[in-house]
Amino acid sequence: MRAALAAWLVLSLLGGTGAGDTCGDPPAAPSYSAPAPQLSPEERLSPHMPESLRCDACHAIAFQIEEQLRKAEEKVGKKALKESDYLEVLERSCSQDWESYGVLELDGEKRLSGPGLPRQQPLSVLVSGGPWPSRLSKLCHGYVGEQGEAHIYGAHRRGPAELRQLLCHGDKGPCAGRKNRPDAPKARQNEL
Repeated sequence: MRAALAAWLVLSLLGGTGAGDTCGDPPAAPSYSAPAPQLSPEERLSPHMPESLRCDACHAIAFQIEEQLRKAEEKVGKKALKESDYLEVLERSCSQDWESYGVLELDGEKRLSGPGLPRQQPLSVLVSGGPWPSRLSKLCHGYVGEQGEAHIYGAHRRGPAELRQLLCHGDKGPCAGRKNRPDAPKARQNEL
């Protein structure tokens, strides 16, 4: 037994630090990098949502309103809410912190990202906080004021697509002329 122990000790000393590498150290993880989106002065400093992001913002707002109204209806057994209740829910929807939203760059195009919006590529840098939450809150309050609480709640009762249509895809909506979902641009396929 002592001979085996002595042999192991000699071999490990001759092997140098290589013996330590086989003692369960995890392999080095591959490294990736993704640049943060380069924001224009308007995108960084303006109190207003940039025009290029308004369709995405509208879909985020419609999603949040829909979620908050759905949760409130579940509490009362999926019945229609009283006016005072849906007024409170809409106010709460627009006044939330909106911190889970931000902007990222996808194929050279800036897109808003967060709950209710299509998933973006797995390796991208999301710039959140800053002006984005207040911009979303301001837009949300604007949509509620422009459309009216009863009109918004009626669209919600008809379904999520109706609410998105009302807020985002109407004649004057920020997504007018676009598809119902603010999908990321698709790569063109080569034709033969």
